[in-house]
Amino acid sequence: MTEQMKTKKEGPDKEETQTKEVSKLLIDKPSDFKFHAAYNAYSETWDKIEASGVRVELNNILLSLSKDETDYSNFYRELDDYRRHGSKHFEFSRQRIETQRKRDWRQKQNKSQRNLRHKGRH
Repeated sequence: MTEQMKTKKEGPDKEETQTKEVSKLLIDKPSDFKFHAAYNAYSETWDKIEASGVRVELNNILLSLSKDETDYSNFYRELDDYRRHGSKHFEFSRQRIETQRKRDWRQKQNKSQRNLRHKGRH
C-alpha cells in the first residue's frame, strides 16, 4: 500500500508543476504595426524575466491591450516597470564629449605639422 500511496502522491505533484508553468502568449498581429511593436516589447521582457508571477502579469497586460481594454501608452507604462526590473543595464551611460576651440585646434595642428616637417632635417 505504501507504493500505491507514493504513486498517488507523485501524480498530483507533477500535474501541479505543469499548471504552474506560464506560457508566452502567441497573439502577434504583424499586419497591425503598433500591436506588433508592442508584442515585440512584451516578448523581449518575457525572455528576460523568469519569475512566473511576473510572467502572469505580463500576460494580463498584453491580453488587456489585445482586447482594447487599455491604450498603448498605459501598456508601455505598465510594461516599463517590468522591463527595468528584468534588465541589468537599463540606463544608458553617456560619455562626456570634450570640445576644443577652433583656434586651439589650429594651433595644435600647425605645431604638429611644423614638428613633422623639421624632424627629418636633423
